[in-house]
Amino acid sequence: MTRWPAANRCKSRLAKEIGGFRAAQIQKKLTQHTIEVAKAIKSTGLIEIKLAIDGIGKKKIAKWSKEQGIINACSQGKGNLGLKMKRQIFLAQGKRVKNFKNPRTTILIGTDVPNICPSDIFSALNCLNKNELVIGPSKDGGYWLIGFSNDILNYEISWTFSGIEWGENSVLEETLKRVRLKGIKYELIEEKKDIDNISDLIEWQK
Repeated sequence: MTRWPAANRCKSRLAKEIGGFRAAQIQKKLTQHTIEVAKAIKSTGLIEIKLAIDGIGKKKIAKWSKEQGIINACSQGKGNLGLKMKRQIFLAQGKRVKNFKNPRTTILIGTDVPNICPSDIFSALNCLNKNELVIGPSKDGGYWLIGFSNDILNYEISWTFSGIEWGENSVLEETLKRVRLKGIKYELIEEKKDIDNISDLIEWQK
């Protein structure tokens, strides 16, 4: 899931500090890096890739995703981040979406992490072989990855995304509270830092 890398359409917090154009260039590099990581895993035959983009229309989405070598792409649609993620979980099931019959294991990742690598995704996939849910925490209190096994997708998952204050540093904490209340078997993988502010760029400039 990513935003279209154009000035004033992405990285709003970072743009206030370094300008819209520079922020968009950083978004573009982050997105391209994440796509290459996903394509590296796809080459093993383990996954399929779907790109969900916010900030452009269907025609541009189709053209841009084709340029990236990705066949399946769509708009994130309207609503807050939780609604957008829930929508992509459903869409990822394809024809399985009705009543979630024979659901497929699905992982959502963002494009704000500069040091994401194939081993991170392999780790998430391995976790889902023995857990219902996997989360990659981010240092700002959110998460950069969330994945669902086909077992958990056999029933309603609205609880994962509803009633959470997206963009706050309590996102991970609130999500884990719900997970524990539901008795969901989960595992956390490596914590990573998102690029949201100019201070987040410092270690990548060394």
